[in-house]
Amino acid sequence: MKKNQQYFITGIGTDVGKTIVSAIVSEALQATYWKPIQAGDLHQLDSQTVDSLTENVKILPEGMTLSQPMSPHAAAKIDGVKIELADFTLPKVEGNFVVEGAGGLMVPLNEDGLMIIDVIEKFKLPVILVSRHYLGSINHSILSAEILKKKGIEVAGFVFVGEENKETESIILKITGLSVIGRIPEAAELCKEFILEQAEELKIGDRSDE
Repeated sequence: MKKNQQYFITGIGTDVGKTIVSAIVSEALQATYWKPIQAGDLHQLDSQTVDSLTENVKILPEGMTLSQPMSPHAAAKIDGVKIELADFTLPKVEGNFVVEGAGGLMVPLNEDGLMIIDVIEKFKLPVILVSRHYLGSINHSILSAEILKKKGIEVAGFVFVGEENKETESIILKITGLSVIGRIPEAAELCKEFILEQAEELKIGDRSDE
């Protein structure tokens, strides 16, 4: 397996399967997993979900936790804090590393215009875009890819979630010029066996030992 594969995983929106894809990619790479910011669901953190679904993943504590399940800028206001770019420091990790974002690229972190994409730009990690097929996903996928390119951020490719839709995928890939890293089907039952199976099938980077 090629070492030092490090990625930032973000979605084209909310609830597209970003955490599940993060678990699969982390397992496939036997990586360290980290979430810089968690808003809400503190009784079941995304890191705990990833930990429960994987076998070969090291979990780092969240960089920041906010109590309310809403946009980070609003959740931070309720918690009496203001999020600044300086609050985010990428941990020094040797080997494979997966960082999971919160929501989509343009999710606001404060009222001064700081957004998730600014954190991605600071971290300088290639991005994996998670896209789920729904009405409007073509627009959201292309917009997400274009804003990343405009900022000069490397995009490793797309992971598509759900049943394959050739027409949707082909137009997204043609317009963006990006490739498919993998396709993750809907799980009949979300369990560790499903994650391990998908991790085994996922082709990401150069996974050979040669």
